[in-house]
Amino acid sequence: MLSRLFYALIRAVLIALLVVTPSLLLPSTAEDTAQIVVVLALLAAILTFAEYFSKYPSIIEFRFAPPMNRLRFLGLGLTVLFLTLIARGQTDPTSVTRGLKLLGDAVGKAIDFPYSPVHQVVLMMPPNASAELIDSVRTAAGISYMVSILVMFMFITMVRFFDWPLRKGSFNVWLNLPLFDPSGGGDVLFRLKRDAGLNIVLGALLPFLIPAAVNLASDMISPISIANPQTLIWTMSAWAFLPASMLMRGIAMERIADLIEQKRARDTPEGALDA
Repeated sequence: MLSRLFYALIRAVLIALLVVTPSLLLPSTAEDTAQIVVVLALLAAILTFAEYFSKYPSIIEFRFAPPMNRLRFLGLGLTVLFLTLIARGQTDPTSVTRGLKLLGDAVGKAIDFPYSPVHQVVLMMPPNASAELIDSVRTAAGISYMVSILVMFMFITMVRFFDWPLRKGSFNVWLNLPLFDPSGGGDVLFRLKRDAGLNIVLGALLPFLIPAAVNLASDMISPISIANPQTLIWTMSAWAFLPASMLMRGIAMERIADLIEQKRARDTPEGALDA
C-alpha cells in the first residue's frame, strides 16, 4: 500500500508539473491565466492520484502494462516542454532554445509539402496571418509531429521486439481495459479487432481532420488566436498527441487480440494471457 501511495503521488506531481510548465517558463503569463492553470493542475493531480492509488483502475487504460502510458506521458511532456522553450526563446534566447527552434524549422519545412499533416495545419491559418505567425505554427507542428512519431515507433518496437505486454508476466485484459465492456455483445476477439482498426484509422486521419474541422468552423473559431504562446503550445500538443495516442491504443488492442487468438488456438485452460 505504501508503494502504491508513493507512486500515485509521484504521478500526480508529474501531471501537475506538465500542466503548469508553460505558465512557469513563459515570462508573459497573465495572472488570471496562471490562477486558472493552477486550478487545472490541482484537478489533474487529484484525478491522477485517485486513479493510481486505487487498487483497480476505473478510467486509465493499460495501467498494468508498462511502458505504454509512460511513453504517452513522455511524448506529451517533451512536446509541451520543447514548444515552451521555443516560445520562451523569443524573449530570452539561449543555446537550447535556438537549437530547438532550428530543429523545429528544419523538420517543419521538410514535411511541409502538399497534403502533409503539417501543411494542413499551415493552411488552417487565416489569410491575414503574418509570416512570422505562420513560421511559428510550422515550427511547432514540426516539433510536435516529430516527437509523436518517435514515441509511436518506440512503442511499436516494444511490441515487436520486446514481447509487450507479456515481458513482465501475465496480462489481465479486464484490468487494463476498464472501459471495455466484456458483456457488450458479440465475440470479444471480434470487438477488440474492430476497436483496434477504428483507433488506427482515426489516429491516422486526425492530423488531417482537425485542421479541416477548424477551417469549417472558422466563422465561430478564430485561428488567429493561436498567436498566444500558450494557445499555440496546447493546440499543437493536442494535434500531435491525440492521433499518436489513438494509434498506440489501436496497436495495443490489436496485439491483445492476437494474444487471445493464440491462446484460443492452443486450447488450454492455462496461459500467459489472463483474459
